[in-house]
Amino acid sequence: MREVPVNGGRTLASAPPAEFDMLGLHWRGPGSVDFRTRSTAGRWSAWRRAAPESEDLPDAATREAGASRGWRLGNPYWVGASRQIGYRLHGRVTRLRAYFIDSTEERIPLRRVAMAGSPALISRSAWGANEAIRRAAPTYARNVQLAVVHHTAGTNAYTASQSAAIVRGIEVYHVKGNGWNDIGYNFLIDKYGQVFEGRYGGVDKNVIGAHAEGFNTGSTGVALIGSYQTSAPTAAERTALVNLLAWRLDIAHVDPLSTLTYASGGNARFPAGTPVVMRAVSGHRDTGFTTCPGAVLYAQLGALARQAATTGLPKLYAPSVQGQLGGLVRFQARLSTALPWTVTLTDSSGATVATGTGTSDVVDWTWDASAAAQASYAWAISAGSGVRPATGSIGTAPVPLAIKSFAANPRTISQTTQISYTLTAAATVTATLRDSAGKTVATLFTQQHQPGKQSFTFTATNVPEGHFQLVLSAANAKTTVTASVPVVIDRTVTRFTVAPAVTNGAVTFSFDLARVSSVRLDVQRAGKTVAPVYSATLAPGTQSIAWNAAGTNDGTYAGALTTSGEIGTATRTQLFRIDRTRPTLRARSFGALRFWVSEPAKVTLLVNGSRVVRSVRAGTFSYRHGRVRSVRIVARDAAGNLSRTLKFP
Repeated sequence: MREVPVNGGRTLASAPPAEFDMLGLHWRGPGSVDFRTRSTAGRWSAWRRAAPESEDLPDAATREAGASRGWRLGNPYWVGASRQIGYRLHGRVTRLRAYFIDSTEERIPLRRVAMAGSPALISRSAWGANEAIRRAAPTYARNVQLAVVHHTAGTNAYTASQSAAIVRGIEVYHVKGNGWNDIGYNFLIDKYGQVFEGRYGGVDKNVIGAHAEGFNTGSTGVALIGSYQTSAPTAAERTALVNLLAWRLDIAHVDPLSTLTYASGGNARFPAGTPVVMRAVSGHRDTGFTTCPGAVLYAQLGALARQAATTGLPKLYAPSVQGQLGGLVRFQARLSTALPWTVTLTDSSGATVATGTGTSDVVDWTWDASAAAQASYAWAISAGSGVRPATGSIGTAPVPLAIKSFAANPRTISQTTQISYTLTAAATVTATLRDSAGKTVATLFTQQHQPGKQSFTFTATNVPEGHFQLVLSAANAKTTVTASVPVVIDRTVTRFTVAPAVTNGAVTFSFDLARVSSVRLDVQRAGKTVAPVYSATLAPGTQSIAWNAAGTNDGTYAGALTTSGEIGTATRTQLFRIDRTRPTLRARSFGALRFWVSEPAKVTLLVNGSRVVRSVRAGTFSYRHGRVRSVRIVARDAAGNLSRTLKFP
């Protein structure tokens, strides 16, 4: 990686550190970047846009997306053997980084995956994936609902032996440049019909990729290597895509010609939770503001889906199970043609407990599970050896009874505290308060609780001061478990606050003392003292102590108030946050009044001279307005930090 000094220039040139054949650009600012490269033969290429498909991204809320937050990410381009690069800037670009990759071409043999109906796949080991640079283990979705088709937006001028080098280069750029966990696509296909395994985790598994922001979970991303805005994929490429879609969607029992409603995970076009009607074979442009997979390829997706639907028949689609053990359970599915079918239920030993049969293109059978003796059963819907069966389980395995995450907040109690815990199974729960000798002082309740998170408020009004244990006991027919947490009832301090809760400068701690006490006030982070603030013996009454956070890093801190007196030593805490970082505000579209902010903020918008003040959450937000002639917009976060003011024109 090399930082490119922009210095206000519109056209720049620089020499890379060495010869390269692939590159990608990152930049900050609302502007855009073009580039061209000079080959080792001395010829300059045409100018190219750095990020024609800027929404090939992980989902915004993931840790994977955080590595490059604040940067505009260019696509990885295969440019062939080159030694020099030139840049052309449009609009405001404040920083520019160039990532140069040298990926040696190799001749790679096809290695067929040993799975029924799979196309010939070039495995990660065959194309030379660098497993040492993967940043995290793969994550999986419950199922695959659709395929999203992309193009990589690079050159179409490459040889068959260069394809693996291109895939390796994309992997390196996605991981080392963008900071992603692995290559973003699940599969890649070159113009010669070679199909490459993409993201690690299993070609037949529901691996979550980083290819369509907001639509990665439950989709498989297939990228055609090249640009198909004005050029058509080759016949070999189309055949490989059809075979891959037919096989991968068959594993998921998805009809390539079906549609579904997908709840967006959030991107610039579709805010989180927006229901979007998608085809089982969709183009990337269906999920966001992008031209991917190119106009020509996108126009062919309907025909390619129809070919995939007729490849590898017969098939079983959309298996579903409705109902619960102890009642009626209905099994349904659809077949591509009328066939004899069977629904089979087996218990934990593998023994068959129920079957249903029929002959048609619709599977529909109901099992009377009112007398089911086990907590779970395996099911299978099959229709002969030529059809991939659907399998699953119904019910749940018994969960051992346990009390988890038992906590009291606060542990030093003057009046009340909030008790929280998680119960793993249904049980009768008894809460007691015991003194330091283990004697029960009070029984707080005995109640039947269902599994899940639980909470209650303990009021200590009628309990004397001292050191105690809050004890929970949970019992069901099989076992009894207990958990405890120490608490101190100390009414020395009746009030303790910190203001403001978020600051870029100073905070004030306030507290009320009910009796004479030795007091110490510290600022802590993660339980460690970072600044001693105050120490004295004080008389009863109200106290206020100011502390200047100058020189302290941004982050979450606690004011820790420790008192010493008749009850012993007790500490109370109040959290606050130091934030001196300006919020980042970006314009997605001035004309449509659509913007993006990095954190919750109060936004002041001046449009055509009219002022609007609004509080927004982090992410994309927009306004409704008629024709836009002028815009001024700025964001202020909870600490009072102001973003850069965006202006139009």
